[in-house]
Amino acid sequence: MKNTILILFILFNFSFFVKAQEKVNPNIEERTYLLNPFQSVLNWNGSYAFQITEYNGTVALKKGRLYTTDGQITGGSFTIDMTTITTPKHTIDNNNGPVEHLKNSDFFDVIKYPEAHLELTKVTYYSTTNEHRLEGDLTIKGVTKSIMIMAMVNDKKRTLETKFKIDRTDWGINYQSKFKDSTISDAIIFDSILQFE
Repeated sequence: MKNTILILFILFNFSFFVKAQEKVNPNIEERTYLLNPFQSVLNWNGSYAFQITEYNGTVALKKGRLYTTDGQITGGSFTIDMTTITTPKHTIDNNNGPVEHLKNSDFFDVIKYPEAHLELTKVTYYSTTNEHRLEGDLTIKGVTKSIMIMAMVNDKKRTLETKFKIDRTDWGINYQSKFKDSTISDAIIFDSILQFE
């Protein structure tokens, strides 16, 4: 009986201790900012390795969010709708231009992989330059690789601007033809302005 009472006493005090710990910092402000995909822009740029010719266009963001603690970004996640990838000349090409090659199985294979995802895993703020170093996992075509992005945040406008580059081959984005693949630059450059609500 004494042992039972002792165990109950210990459990009660442990529970009280845990609750007390949860209230140590009651003034911490945690917020979630949702992406406004209709007011956000994600541009892409690719080029041929041995030619001046380059292609550029846009791809739509489907959804996203940023997490903050006391005004500092601590994490976030974004979903990109790969089926929306396009170029300004897409309609002129009668749907038979570079966009179709980007959408097929050689490149982004949007039928099988209609979405790409970015999950932020670490955020570092540099007050001297007002920049954020965003580290995260980018998933394209079912392949997840770590990336690092430098971003500028405007608190008043609730925008995040960034420009970054990926090596497409890291995500298995290759032409089946080795000759064709060798003529295309491995780098795909993205620049974006993200608007949050």
